[in-house]
Amino acid sequence: MTDIRPIRKGEDEAVIALWTACGLTRPWNDPVADLTLAKGGATSAVLVAADDAGIGGTIMVGFDGHRGWVYYLAVDPGRRRRGLGRSLMAAAEDWLMVRGAPKL
Repeated sequence: MTDIRPIRKGEDEAVIALWTACGLTRPWNDPVADLTLAKGGATSAVLVAADDAGIGGTIMVGFDGHRGWVYYLAVDPGRRRRGLGRSLMAAAEDWLMVRGAPKL
């Protein structure tokens, strides 16, 4: 069973590898800096979909006080078409709702 939860210590490398495999990284936008900033923020989080096989998906979510934002929605290419992206998006929406975000 896949568990959607906040990223844990030691998972950064696997998350960045997934982002790279999904084509989400760009040379001018450092994914390590993005991940570090989101993990350390009071108004942001990185959620992962994990199971016994490892991390199968991610979503970065943030709230600026006016609107919720989503970045780095990634699903391992071998695990697509099973609803994992939809589940990650629902988890991000829940995260934002708890924090009072009126829109996404």
